Amino acid sequence: MSLDLVLILLMLAAAIAMFVVNRPRMDAVALLVMVAMPFTGVITMNEALAGFADSSIILIAALFVIGEGLVRTGVARRLGDWLDATAGSSENRLLVLLMAAVGGLGSLMSSTAVVAIFIPVVLRISQNRGMSPGRLMMPLSFAALISGMLTLVATAPNLVVNAELIRQGAQGFNFFSFTPFGLPLLALGIIYMLFARGLLPGKSSPAAADRRPRLARWIEQYGLADRERRGRVSTGSALVGKRLDELSLRAAGVNLLAIERGTGFAASVIPPNAQTELQAGDVLLADVDIANDGANKQWQSLSLEPRPLGEIGNYFADRSQEIGAAEVILPAESALVGQTVREARLRSEYGLTVIGLRHGNKVVMHDLLEETLKIGDTLLLIGFWSDIRDLQSHTEDVVVLNMPLELEEVLPAARRAPHALAVLGLVVVLMVSGWVPNVQAALIGCLLMGLLGCVDFNSAYRSISWKTLILIVGMLPFSLALQRTGGVDLAADAVVGLVGGAAPRLVLATLFVITAALGLFISNTATAVLMAPVALAIAKDLGASPYPFAMIIALAASTAFMTPISSPVNTLVVGPGQYSFGDFVKVGTPFAIIAAIVSVVLVPIFLPF
Repeated sequence: MSLDLVLILLMLAAAIAMFVVNRPRMDAVALLVMVAMPFTGVITMNEALAGFADSSIILIAALFVIGEGLVRTGVARRLGDWLDATAGSSENRLLVLLMAAVGGLGSLMSSTAVVAIFIPVVLRISQNRGMSPGRLMMPLSFAALISGMLTLVATAPNLVVNAELIRQGAQGFNFFSFTPFGLPLLALGIIYMLFARGLLPGKSSPAAADRRPRLARWIEQYGLADRERRGRVSTGSALVGKRLDELSLRAAGVNLLAIERGTGFAASVIPPNAQTELQAGDVLLADVDIANDGANKQWQSLSLEPRPLGEIGNYFADRSQEIGAAEVILPAESALVGQTVREARLRSEYGLTVIGLRHGNKVVMHDLLEETLKIGDTLLLIGFWSDIRDLQSHTEDVVVLNMPLELEEVLPAARRAPHALAVLGLVVVLMVSGWVPNVQAALIGCLLMGLLGCVDFNSAYRSISWKTLILIVGMLPFSLALQRTGGVDLAADAVVGLVGGAAPRLVLATLFVITAALGLFISNTATAVLMAPVALAIAKDLGASPYPFAMIIALAASTAFMTPISSPVNTLVVGPGQYSFGDFVKVGTPFAIIAAIVSVVLVPIFLPF
């Protein structure tokens, strides 16, 4: 054993020790490796930094951006809402649908990005159902890890192993090479979780309650449930071409909140103003004071085609991405004090409509226009979220008292969901067809996401998990250094010597166990970086095909179920699920054994020696 190899092994042992104790954080360890390794003389500084130019690194970063596009456009949230509605009251059905959806989506992009997408979805479902997030967070992470076994681009270890194959002159895997192994494991994972749910934490630790109200509370408090009105301007209506200031709706107690215009991709929701001209097909969304006969008559006089109101009592809930509300209070120095609501002209000043008023604890819901405003009065304002956000910068006359929780759920690019899905479909087609390299397909997807308004530059950069990328890049020099110093050949000889003349399946099993065991202490991506060249060296020594050996490393690297530090996928769900280290050990270890058996049996069938 040469001095150079001893130095590299000591550095590797030090890196693993730092990973285990998590001091410093993993990406900092990777940076230390990049800086320190050139001092050994085994590799140059340029070689230590070469990982930044690796196509797999660019591909992983691009997949994070594509995932961000699905979040910002609401594709992920709609999927979560669909899961919740389809599952009904059955927790079993919810678990099956959740894991299947995560597995499907995770097969098309980074599993880490998919977990980041689904954590708020699961939290929302748990809140709606009054259940502990811990009942769903670990099934979420398991499904995401298994999704890494479904396609080539699903997780970083697959790309690392594939890059090592290509680096050593092999052809590399295709997009669906992993699918015959991932599908059975996903099915087994779902079945396993249905029986293992009793091992999951049933209660989460009490958290500080968010004191902000939801819109439903204001709907009840201010009596808004019956005031929602919708009507469509028909072709040939006398309203076509008229400006809103010609209709005198506000004076009669009819508050026009928004106008739906257009259909399909051209559909939009626009804020009304005095100069807005009505068009045929416009749908008017209005708040009508039901206690005011004049308001009711004025609305009826418009002769609009009635439109369905949706679920009774939701008060424009289907438009919660555009229309919101806020409570404001009048400070002592407010110029509005002493004026009536009509005189205050809040609609003209802020673009928001007063639909509720509280004098102390007394709620005034009807005939608001002539109510005189007093110091300390609380007003409920409704309008577009953009105007509500702007209100926070105006503190002279009103002070924002409460913003509803729904503000956090407003999507930056909700209307771009069809575009995001189309881009995702195009990227998958390009990757599957092989017309362009995978990294080029992903970069095309990123550019289209930006061009179509699904992401902007700031959100794209924020979406990338730089910690994951730095970790991979920092560990890649170990692979090159171990090959140059003979460490890879030494490890390969040790494994071959351990199993002797055993059957190739036993060699695969040994590699699987070593890779999975190493993954207990360090990231699964780092494990793949270290073990891929060892596996390929063993295949060469045995005179066998490199593909089953490379595949077993990729599958074993994704079998990171046993500890929360084995993969970023697990680390992400520890906090929201309120898990301990032991939770992963007792739930993950049995399934890791199942995954090992299935992988060792199936790999030689689809990838012969």
